[in-house]
Amino acid sequence: MISERTLWASLPVPAILITREDRVADINAAAEGFLNASAKAVIGQPIWDMLAVDAPLEDALARARTNGTPLFVNDVDVGTGNRAPLQSALQIAPLAGSDGVMILMISPRELAGRMTQSHSVKSAARSAIGMAEMLAHEIKNPLAGITGAAQLLSMNLSAEDLELTDLIVAESRRIVKLLEQVEQFGNLTEPERGAVNLHDVLDRARRSALLGFGAQMTIVEDYDPSLPLAVGDKDQLLQVVLNLLRNAAEAAGDKGGTIRLHTYYEHSFRLRRADGGGQALPLQIEVIDDGPGLPEHIKGDVFDPFVSGRENGTGLGLALVSKIISDHGGWISVTSAPGHTVFRMSLPRATDQEES
Repeated sequence: MISERTLWASLPVPAILITREDRVADINAAAEGFLNASAKAVIGQPIWDMLAVDAPLEDALARARTNGTPLFVNDVDVGTGNRAPLQSALQIAPLAGSDGVMILMISPRELAGRMTQSHSVKSAARSAIGMAEMLAHEIKNPLAGITGAAQLLSMNLSAEDLELTDLIVAESRRIVKLLEQVEQFGNLTEPERGAVNLHDVLDRARRSALLGFGAQMTIVEDYDPSLPLAVGDKDQLLQVVLNLLRNAAEAAGDKGGTIRLHTYYEHSFRLRRADGGGQALPLQIEVIDDGPGLPEHIKGDVFDPFVSGRENGTGLGLALVSKIISDHGGWISVTSAPGHTVFRMSLPRATDQEES
């Protein structure tokens, strides 16, 4: 006979028992992952200190308890103190034979349609990327000739005319740099997948940033020490984190700021595929900065190619980040407000075979 405790632990969605005083009486394993906290740490805590729900639930919960009836709430944002909200459905019901104890079940919505959109965008973009890569290669050759000719001319010019040839050389080099980024974005090489320690990747990126473009920043590590290995290409994932750190550092400017690298495990995060199947993405990385935030007019398009919030930005850095994460079967999102911008990456964990 299966025990009640076994059934409770086996529930696939986060479930929380709430006392008459609206405190946590117990949570199951899925809820531990959702809250990113152990049962021991949360039992006895006020439920509304643990959950942030974008709906006035306190009164509704009280009515459901008084009437002994279930309560269903769809499409509300549910978050915790340590991660961004997820749109979820809530089911609340009285626990039979108890004195006012209620059970709350949280069903985070799978990101239906987003993977389909991601695949369609990626497929449609391949032709454009291939054309851009070809043009980049063809344009670089004459630019090299223009740069060389300008440098030769400068050998016999007066100091006044040298300003013009220096401008030609500088602008030609700027265009070449942009074209090299286009070529890099057009590199459609599949990731070389293996078991990856994400904390090693983050540490390499942190040390590299502090020695270069992020020297003016404070980078704080906030890691889940029990985070399992991910499956992916460690060099490509390093490039992703470096791009996000560079983005934050450039947004902060000379005044500097703080970047927090946060990792945690979320059992319930899944991504729905176009074929109707699902992909578990429990490994979470957040790159959080206290900079000015994304400009309002580009928030919804920030991962599209050639969209940039900086005057001389190419708009390829975040597009490349999105492409790499998509190639890994993962998901990336961003929430941004002045003083608090969070880039969140969700990745699959390695299997036992990949870890060995």
